[in-house]
Amino acid sequence: MKSDSDPSSNDKIPSFFSNDIKNNSKSLGFQKITNNTNSNEITTNTYPTKAPRVTNRIHLPSLAIGAGIAVVCIFCGVLIVNVINNESSETLDEISIKDSSDLITEITLSLFTDNASPYLGNPNAPLTMIEFGDYQCTFCNKFFHETEPLILTDYIKTGKVKILFKDFIVVGGDSLNAANASHCANDQNAFWEYHSILYNNWAGEGTGWANLENLHKFANTLGLDMNTFSQCMSELKWQELVKSSYSDGIKLGVSATPTFFVIDQNNEVIKIKGAQKYDVFKRVFDSRLEG
Repeated sequence: MKSDSDPSSNDKIPSFFSNDIKNNSKSLGFQKITNNTNSNEITTNTYPTKAPRVTNRIHLPSLAIGAGIAVVCIFCGVLIVNVINNESSETLDEISIKDSSDLITEITLSLFTDNASPYLGNPNAPLTMIEFGDYQCTFCNKFFHETEPLILTDYIKTGKVKILFKDFIVVGGDSLNAANASHCANDQNAFWEYHSILYNNWAGEGTGWANLENLHKFANTLGLDMNTFSQCMSELKWQELVKSSYSDGIKLGVSATPTFFVIDQNNEVIKIKGAQKYDVFKRVFDSRLEG
């Protein structure tokens, strides 16, 4: 199900977003569909090299042995590079929607932008970041409080990046109701305020904090028209949109929350799995802004 129109925009950062930046050294991860948590970090490895010995005489047997060792070293080096690249791709891999391969031709921009929130930030920002998340997800909550404030300050407020949020329900029924509630709030131009109040009242997975009673209390706190909001909730007005957002994620290879996609001006896409540290997002943003 597509939204009634293209994503609208909110270029003002809601005051509800947390200003308490807690970007510490802890490793962050993601929430899988099976509800098992894991962690991802991008690591780099260096391998020391030794300078070869220099001799004045050529000893043929030694030369043959040396050539054999060199071939083995080159082969091992190729294996090491492949291992590093494969490990990195689990956390940070690239796709291009301009690719003509059979796999990529099924991926269109609409999978990223339909069934989503309104934009947060300057609608003309050169980069777009899409987050697939679940309001009960532990690592989505970590990202919101520990990484997103820095992104908001350095990239959203400065007009370099705009954000879209797409629902990818992995925890349970309260998550589906919370997602529907956020879109009901969007009917009154308060999506991001409601999005923020949900994460600022997060109290664990499956603990009942996102039950229907509390979802109505959050709306009332924001001063929304409660008759309109309640009717939207009782009709499950946006349930099909939320389910369609999940389907979009599946087509894009999303299997855990949070998962992010960064799209540059050339419609090239970088996928980031997990609530990675700020430095990971900074590296991606800066590389695309400089390109």
